[in-house]
Formats: sequence, structure tokens, C-alpha cells
Amino acid sequence: MTPDASALTPENIVAFLGSIFDRRGGEEYLGEPVTMGQHMLQGATLAERAGQSEEIIVGALLHDIGHFTSEFGTFSMDDTEDRFHEEAGAAVLARFFPSVITDCVRHHVAAKRYLCATNPGYLKRLSAASVHSLHLQGGPMNAEEVAAFACNPNLKDIIAVRYLDDAGKHENMKTPDFWHFAPMVQRMVDRGAQT
Repeated sequence: MTPDASALTPENIVAFLGSIFDRRGGEEYLGEPVTMGQHMLQGATLAERAGQSEEIIVGALLHDIGHFTSEFGTFSMDDTEDRFHEEAGAAVLARFFPSVITDCVRHHVAAKRYLCATNPGYLKRLSAASVHSLHLQGGPMNAEEVAAFACNPNLKDIIAVRYLDDAGKHENMKTPDFWHFAPMVQRMVDRGAQT
């Protein structure tokens, strides 16, 4: 039996996250050609194949977990305001994971806004759904926001996860399931307990 969020501990958080992937991973992902679970698994798989760090792999795997935990519900193309899934996800994970993981979750939306402001070609890479949500999320950052965001000590990892977020939208890509990544997720939880 899976605990509810109020009963989570370092010993059961990985099982809880895995149960979300198992039960709800097949839900629609914002009009993209993949499900929510496929999207996050693709980001993690691409990171693993590229030999990226476990921090980036786990950050990519969990970056959109807030779509399943947010009291604001999930985004749709009919939305007229942002639902802050990134904050909802980070709030659940912050008790268990090191700051690099929660920063990748909390700031993956801000990273899109940052890249739109600092990389002229980035906007062209975004899907229609991502462009739509960009407008709800405040559009490209202004100069003051860029300067503040650039000071985050985990900026490099946050940006890496953002690019994986953009890449994880392939209709026919095969990936392992959540449980393939569970041991490294647990290692991140163990590391979080030490900080």
C-alpha cells in the first residue's frame, strides 16, 4: 500500500514516486505526443545515455512530478493562468532530496524563461504547448530576472534538465520504466538525508 504525501519518509518516498508513475504516468502531457510518464522517462533516459550525472538524470526524471501533486491541477491548452506545478513538485521533494534536485524541479520553468531571454535561437526549439505555457509563466525574463537567476549555484544542472525537458517528447521512443532509475533516486534521497 502506498502512503499518502503526509506519511512520506526517506524509506518510502521512492516507492511513492514509483507508484505515481505506475498509476498516473499514462495521463496526457499538455497536448504533446507523449504521456506525462513517457515525457519524464525520456528526459532521464536521454541523460543516462549521454553519461550525465545522477543529479541530472534524477532531476529530469522528477522535474514534472508536480503535475501529479499540485492542488492547482494540471495544465491544459485552455488554461489562461499558470498553475505552478514546479513549486508543487519541489515542495514534496524538498524534504527528501538534495537542493540540486529540488532546484532542477523548482526552476525548470524559470530556466525556459531564462533561455528565451539569453539564447536567441532557443524559442524556436519549443513545442507549441511549451510556447503557450511560456506566455502564462511570464514570458522571457527581463534583465534583472536574468541576473538574479544566473546566480543560482545549481544553474548548470537546472539548464541541463531544461534541455532534457524540451527533448523528452518523442512519440515512439522506448525507455526503461521508473524502477530502472529507482536505485539512483534512492541514492539521491540518501544524499539528501546527509545534508
